[in-house]
Formats: sequence, structure tokens, C-alpha cells
Amino acid sequence: MEKEKSLQNIFDIQVAKREYQKNNKAKIIRPLIFITPLFFLFSLLSWSQYQKVLSLRSTNIIDDGKILGHLPYLEVSKNKLVEIQPDILVHKDMFKSLLEMKKEAEKDDIYLVFLSGFRSIELQKEIFYSLKSIRNQNASERAKVSAPPGYSEHSTGFAIDIGDAQNRATDFEVEFEETKAFKWLKRNAAKYHFVLSFNKNHKSVDYEPWHWRYEGSIDALKIFEQANRGIKIY
Repeated sequence: MEKEKSLQNIFDIQVAKREYQKNNKAKIIRPLIFITPLFFLFSLLSWSQYQKVLSLRSTNIIDDGKILGHLPYLEVSKNKLVEIQPDILVHKDMFKSLLEMKKEAEKDDIYLVFLSGFRSIELQKEIFYSLKSIRNQNASERAKVSAPPGYSEHSTGFAIDIGDAQNRATDFEVEFEETKAFKWLKRNAAKYHFVLSFNKNHKSVDYEPWHWRYEGSIDALKIFEQANRGIKIY
């Protein structure tokens, strides 16, 4: 009798349900269902962005317009040029600022002389190819010191080569940086919207302390916008 009661008790014990396992699985699966599409979407967007970057790099290498490190520039219309001193023409938009800068320099006993302003593409062609031949230079060597025709800032009318009237031996020479005129320009040229075009950090063109460009008008800013962005092609 006792044995039968014992067996009955055993049969009366309820089987434990494994609900917690089901709950745990649900807790894991639900986030995965939500996260998996997001993961694939993120991967797709990342791949798309990567392809876009590659495309831009490819475009810059092929289509940035540079030749031997020089950007292309259109030749300014003759009706936009004025004579700042005999045989030197500059863009009319920078004429006033250039004269004001010269006059202010004289107040500090600094006498600026203008060496070269506007140069036509035809003249630039003569300078580039004739001197390359005379000096037995290849195109890359010549481009270090002179832009190919169609790639000179001088063709815009907004570039000006400046010297020290009291030290003419430094005209178009790196030694110009040691003159009082250059030191004055470094301190004051920005007030008149002039910036040095080819500094010591320039990768493609030799250092030219005498070569300045004007950025004091919308037209000038548009022309030199790409140069100021410093587009890299590597």
C-alpha cells in the first residue's frame, strides 16, 4: 500500500517546463532580426561611399587640368587691362590696390618696383619654349621656373612680379627674400589682397618670392579658387 502511494506521488510530480530557454532564444533572435538589415544597409552605404572616393581620386588625376604642376588660366580680355607703369599692364580690378600698396610702402622708405604684369599666352609660349631650348632644359625642368603657355597666372592680369627699387640685383632672384621690400610685403601685402603664389612649400614650382597674385575681387577669387584649395593629385 505504501509502495503504491509512493509511486502515485512520483506520477503526480509536474514536469518542469523549459520556458526560460524559449524566452532567452526570443531575446537573442529579435535584436538579430532588427540589426541584420541595418548591418547590410551600413555595409552597402560604406561601399558606395568608398567607390565615390575612388571615382573622385580618379577624376582629379585625369581631369584636374594641371600640366607639370601648373593650373590652366584663360587670357584676360584686353579691355580689362590698364597700364600701371610703362610697358606693364595689370587687371583694372587690382590697379588701385597695387598703387595704394606702393604708396604706403614709400611711407616706410620701401620702394617697390613692378617687374612684370600681364603676359599674353603667345608671349608665354615664347618665354617657355625659347628659354627651354637656350638653356637645354626639358619641359619638367623649365616648368619649375616658368609656366607653360595657357598655364600662367600672368595671363589673368592678376599676377605681378615685384622687386626692390633699391636692390635691383635681386630682381627675379630668390635673394629678393632678403630685401627690405620683401619683408615689408610679407607683413603688409595681405592688407591690399595680395598673396605669395609660390612659397617654399609648393610641390611643383620653385620658390618665387617676387611673384604675387591679387585676390581682392570676386573674379580673382573664382580664378584662383582651385589653387587655394590645393587639390592633390596623388
